[in-house]
Amino acid sequence: MRLIGPDWIASLGRMLACAGLMALPLAGQAATEDPWESVNRPIFRFNDAVDTYALKPLAQGYRKVTPQFVETGVHNVFRNLWEVGNLANNLLQGKVHDAGVDTSRFLFNTTLGGLGFFDVATRMGLQRSDEDFGQTLGVWGVESGPYLVLPLLGPSSLRDAPAKIPDSFLTVYPYIDHVPTRNVVRGVNVVDTRASLLDAERMVSGDKYIFIRNAYLQNREFRVRDGEVEDDF
Repeated sequence: MRLIGPDWIASLGRMLACAGLMALPLAGQAATEDPWESVNRPIFRFNDAVDTYALKPLAQGYRKVTPQFVETGVHNVFRNLWEVGNLANNLLQGKVHDAGVDTSRFLFNTTLGGLGFFDVATRMGLQRSDEDFGQTLGVWGVESGPYLVLPLLGPSSLRDAPAKIPDSFLTVYPYIDHVPTRNVVRGVNVVDTRASLLDAERMVSGDKYIFIRNAYLQNREFRVRDGEVEDDF
């Protein structure tokens, strides 16, 4: 789901998992991918401060007072809403079968699963995609470009940053006219997503900026190639 606020927390879990699967890039390669590090680092520190003093405490409180099945259900609802984005991007990438699975997942989870609170589609063998327009551009041959850290939105690249704009129209937020309701939904989404990553962040080690940068770049390459990573050895 595409969030307002620190969007990087939505993908941190995937980034950390991917970092555990692949070796970190060589220092020379990292320097080539991050020519704007002198600007990126201060923005990263600002984002990290917002997370440390605002989002993380809220997420910890949310997890403390919310029963696990409710937390899981709320997380499922937001994931279900992004099935529309998965569907659109799979079609743009020419993955007709995956788009069909996305459609089935959305229909089954929305109806039988109570708007997605229960992920019945996965139990039926319908595996979830995780696609966005940045990946679609990558499939079309657009290179990632330099690494970029966006204020509040976090890790990105010259390709992925503008791709957030078309993705935003595939979320539910532009279509909620009642501003207080829209803001509450956004807020719950951000806090729920951050809470789901409280355990995963323990994997971060060393220079936090470098770790997250490398994990992000590797994860994006991994996802664009659908897991087909080139072996350099």
